[in-house]
Amino acid sequence: ERELVNRVLDSDLLALGPMAVEFEERLAAVAGRRFGVSCSSGTAGLHMVVRSLGIGEGDEVITTPFSFVASANCLLFEGATPRFVDIEPDSLGLDPAQVAAAAGPRTAGVLAVHVFGRPCRIGELAALADDRAWHLIEDACEAIGSTTAGRPMGSFGEASVFAFYPNKQITTGEGGMVVTDDAAMAEDLRSLRNQGRDTDGTWLNHVQLGFNYRLDELSAALGVAQLERLEELRAGRARAAAAYQRALGGVDALQLPAAGPDDEVDWFVYVVRLDPDMDRERLMADLAARGVASRPYFSPLHLQPLYRERLGHGPGDFPVTERIAATTLALPWSSRLTDDDVEYVADALVAGIREQSGA
Repeated sequence: ERELVNRVLDSDLLALGPMAVEFEERLAAVAGRRFGVSCSSGTAGLHMVVRSLGIGEGDEVITTPFSFVASANCLLFEGATPRFVDIEPDSLGLDPAQVAAAAGPRTAGVLAVHVFGRPCRIGELAALADDRAWHLIEDACEAIGSTTAGRPMGSFGEASVFAFYPNKQITTGEGGMVVTDDAAMAEDLRSLRNQGRDTDGTWLNHVQLGFNYRLDELSAALGVAQLERLEELRAGRARAAAAYQRALGGVDALQLPAAGPDDEVDWFVYVVRLDPDMDRERLMADLAARGVASRPYFSPLHLQPLYRERLGHGPGDFPVTERIAATTLALPWSSRLTDDDVEYVADALVAGIREQSGA
């Protein structure tokens, strides 16, 4: 990382240079796509895709209430309406049957999210979108490196989006990437991220309303280096996940994250689910007293003040989402966690559980 960043510092380009192009090409190859368009964040990438697809006022897009807020906000940015449907308890992704049932005359597409890196049933959602002539946007921001039936996340739908915030599997500090097989969309996205400029290099010729969503060369250099180390980083996370499985696999009060039968998961975060009778806040306080950070992950989007006000949602609307969100606990997670680190976290967690259960 230092070597490639220094290479940029020794050059005469800090933006729109060759490092971003290399990052785009390398990541598109990882996702099995023809084109990559780097941008300033995953949120920016999702927003640009919604704009490029022409989704806007009067359109509804079916999506999940169990996600980071950006996956729904990107629809509001363009005046479209998120139509939430409940999730599956295992994959934590959209339930295809509920997606089909929720469709209406205003349905323009589906925005599917791979939560924590585990693939949702994206193949079924893609077939449904194709059958109904809907747009399909794949939010793979948490899923780089994961596959389903041997197919990489980021290879479904008209466009897919990755994110590289510091907590992601690879990081550029801040940054994102849209990948697509559509040459015209890729060209449009490059214009949108660059203040709506045309693609012939004329700096002061703006052909559409665009954004300042570019990724700088220093960040792109980090991305190139991280992709060079992708297998090393994946192996570290796999080792940490295996260590957690050994340490916590026999604890009755916990449900550990697991891949689907056809999936290979490169976990974005390591989220366990607690017994519903467990006092999560008390357990988090016990962990903090032992020097272990933890947090709930996610809070249901439909219960956020913004979405309660905009869409009129309330408790009970999506019971699976609400039930699971009330029991999630994210544990320390990194490719650099040692077995001793995991053992310390596990001992602290088990001690907190035993204190509550009286064991």
